[in-house]
Amino acid sequence: MTQITFVIPAAGASRRMGDRDKLLEPVDGVALLRGVAARALAVSNDVIVTLPSDSHHRAEVLEGLAVRQIPVPDAADGMSASLRHATAAVPDNAEGVLILPADMPDLTEDDLRQVIQAFEDASGEFLVQATGADGTPGHPVIFPTDLMSEFELLTGDAGARTILNANRHRLIRVALPGEHALTDLDTPDAWILWRANNPDR
Repeated sequence: MTQITFVIPAAGASRRMGDRDKLLEPVDGVALLRGVAARALAVSNDVIVTLPSDSHHRAEVLEGLAVRQIPVPDAADGMSASLRHATAAVPDNAEGVLILPADMPDLTEDDLRQVIQAFEDASGEFLVQATGADGTPGHPVIFPTDLMSEFELLTGDAGARTILNANRHRLIRVALPGEHALTDLDTPDAWILWRANNPDR
């Protein structure tokens, strides 16, 4: 099986949530961050979670999970800081790195396996990006490890978008059910709407 390292960026400040931390919101009976990490561990034996610091309160919800926690002291620089620190820790035997946003509750284990399968089918030489059922680009995205050096150059809060755009000639897209690849919850209003549509979760 292809060795995929998961990276879950969780060092952001969650400023748009006011005094609430979106990654600690309960989903399916556990904090969102814990649920996302658990699903990642179900399909990969190497999961990295970035945090603002070793002692940050988000670390508490990861207790007992076999994830690698990496502190990001320069998290204020934006998403790029998380990605720089995480990709620097990717092991040599990894063939791909899957970037999994921590605020996407609808992604399932089957969704993650489908994206990985597409990467394997393409012999690990192509980027694979999940889309909504309608083809709208979303997450997660797998990057071949030959692109890891490019992550060192990232700046700001745009994530790996520049790397994705520069490598569109080797990009494969995979449609996931509904809006699984699109639903991210980073404002109180988004949470209210999502809970109204998902009362059992």
